[in-house]
Amino acid sequence: MSMETGIRYFLQETGNQTIGRPREAATFLDEAKTQEVIRFHRSIHGYKPAPLHFLKHLAERLGVRAIFIKDESYRFGLNAFKVLGATYAIGRHLSARLGISVEEASFELLRSAEAKQKLGAVTFVTATDGNHGRAVAWAAQQLGQKAVVFLPKGSAEQRVEAIRQTGAEAHVTDGNYDEAVRLSRKMAEENGWQVVQDTAWEGYTDIPRWIMQGYTTMAREALEQLEESGEPVPTHVFLQAGVGSMAAAVHGYLQSCLGDQGPATIIVEPHTANCLYQSAQIGDGAPHTVDGDLETIMAGLACGEPNPIAWEILRDHAAAFVSCPDWVAATGMRMLAAPPGDDPRIISGESGAVGLGLLAEIMRSGELSALREHLGLGKDSVILLFSTEGNTDAKQYEDVVWGGKYPLVPDPSCASRQL
Repeated sequence: MSMETGIRYFLQETGNQTIGRPREAATFLDEAKTQEVIRFHRSIHGYKPAPLHFLKHLAERLGVRAIFIKDESYRFGLNAFKVLGATYAIGRHLSARLGISVEEASFELLRSAEAKQKLGAVTFVTATDGNHGRAVAWAAQQLGQKAVVFLPKGSAEQRVEAIRQTGAEAHVTDGNYDEAVRLSRKMAEENGWQVVQDTAWEGYTDIPRWIMQGYTTMAREALEQLEESGEPVPTHVFLQAGVGSMAAAVHGYLQSCLGDQGPATIIVEPHTANCLYQSAQIGDGAPHTVDGDLETIMAGLACGEPNPIAWEILRDHAAAFVSCPDWVAATGMRMLAAPPGDDPRIISGESGAVGLGLLAEIMRSGELSALREHLGLGKDSVILLFSTEGNTDAKQYEDVVWGGKYPLVPDPSCASRQL
């Protein structure tokens, strides 16, 4: 751990030799499966690739060759990436009910009067910190179905109302995120509803895998956009993680496509919900849970129980697991909101900006030099980041970007460090 910054990290050998498993990509995240996913997403009205921005001047300031960030705030007007997983998983589930293959399915077919007559009324239920629940609710609304969403205590009112505006039920519970997941499972069993969750448990693996496959669309888009711009494949990718599904999906796809040429993957979590970091540090190969209220500015990452499917991928392939205090995310938000030179301004929420905040600190902190050197970050590095949400909590965003909440390294002795 860096005593100055409070950032903690766990470094892995290539291919996770400490556990001794081979570097094999997850086959359900390969190129063929991803092409099926993209075909389905393109059938949704309003689909277009989220922009990939080149942060030229910031890269120069941090001493790397290039920084690219994919801005998922544009995704279907929902201000977050989660809809990619929700739409595909719900689409696969409804297709199975209709007895048709994924190749035959399209969003328009599933919302047709004929399909709805065959399906009858379906209620989808999920737990969320905000973005996933809104995505499930939106997908259900678009397909003429219902949704019920449970949120943990302390959820931002803007996120709750965004879910209700889709016509879904939204209930804020008295527990944390993982307790909300257990409640959604209980309510599904009692009412005959269908759970749509991006974490797995015994007997529940298909939908989490479909959700992860849905997330590969943004990774495929990013590679295509890099190729179109004439830039090389990334050398490093920073992936924020809650239960780990997005991080494992993106990493699994990139490794499937690029193999040994794929980027080093750095997993980023908040201190209070660092279940993947803790699992890696314990080192017995099993996923481990973090308890407590999971309170963090990074609401979308406030998950204490890893998705076991995602954990197996990240356990075997990630180069590093990093646990961050909240100010790291706040720093990333401010850097994207007020970039140097003519770099594009990006509105990124707390969970979306933590990767950039961490990259900046790694490149400028002497106490993180071991991490920087282990990862090979330097003048030839091409960094890929994913801003997975916009300002889904406008008050929090203003408090951070305008009000200076969560200042850079909350220690007066460190206040003079500059970019």
